[in-house]
Amino acid sequence: MATSRSGGPARSSLLSLVVVLVVAVGIWAINGGDPGTPTGNSGATPIATDPAAPAAPARDDGTVALADLPPEAAEVVGLIDAGGPYPYDQDGGTFGNFEGLLPDRERGYYEEFTVPTPGEDDRGARRIVAGADGELYWTADHYASFERISR
Repeated sequence: MATSRSGGPARSSLLSLVVVLVVAVGIWAINGGDPGTPTGNSGATPIATDPAAPAAPARDDGTVALADLPPEAAEVVGLIDAGGPYPYDQDGGTFGNFEGLLPDRERGYYEEFTVPTPGEDDRGARRIVAGADGELYWTADHYASFERISR
């Protein structure tokens, strides 16, 4: 008498779980392994509250002057203008705008760059996101809020 070796529903469920995990890891890897912090979108762009990086004074038009940002931000903008080289492998990688806080553009339009935080032993939370048309955005709270940089 022959017996079935399919394993039934338990094996099918396990296989489905493995497939979902493989797809999730693949998406994570394609996005550079740093998809940002999902925050939802209330329609408002909150001001950064990171005590290590006080909020830069925002203007009435919602922009922040490059001169009002930490000096490391100006150094990174200089590297962006020069086309590199960048100190972190992830710099120049695609920023996905998964939070939906920046204007909606096609994938690959935005690139992200690390702004080092003195005293941090990792990349920290500060970033500049550059659009393909030259616009720059500052975040001191790892993508929870943005301000457009004016020069």
